[in-house]
Amino acid sequence: MAQSILSLLRRLNRWVAMVIGLVLFLCAVFVLLDIGLRKLGASFGGTDEISGYVMAIVTSWGMGFALLELAHVRIDIIRSRAGSLGRAIFDLFSMVVLSGTVSVIAVKCWPVLDRSISNLSRANTPLETPLWLVQGPWFAGWVWFAIVSWLTFVAALLMVLRGEFQQAEAAIGAFGEEEAVL
Repeated sequence: MAQSILSLLRRLNRWVAMVIGLVLFLCAVFVLLDIGLRKLGASFGGTDEISGYVMAIVTSWGMGFALLELAHVRIDIIRSRAGSLGRAIFDLFSMVVLSGTVSVIAVKCWPVLDRSISNLSRANTPLETPLWLVQGPWFAGWVWFAIVSWLTFVAALLMVLRGEFQQAEAAIGAFGEEEAVL
């Protein structure tokens, strides 16, 4: 069951990564076209604002993918010296702290979005972007990251409780010592 949860999360997050990659590519094309237009004395206008919004959204959505690919930065000087059970405990501890932190961030993002919806808030820029259009996907990305974090923690916990330390380490551990950069 734990492996199937992680497998499903990986498949879903690969799709998320493909979509955000496409969004980033389109944003880059938009910026490049605007740069070209500036050489001709014209401009779309707002490319810096739009690219900032895109970065905020894709970052929140990309965090879940990075988690499952073990791409988040981690300092594991003590962990690397522990045995299988010790590494599993450190890994589970780091996952529960990460999951809790991300959950707090997601919960704290909601009032920002809610206030923008309630007040019909707009950016104080020439584009006057309705902020809920940006904050909605941004908030959803943080919620997705929290869900992925907790499900990954639960899957790893099940593996550790069954004594499947290598599988748990592959799911939430740091790179092996031979892959670590010192």
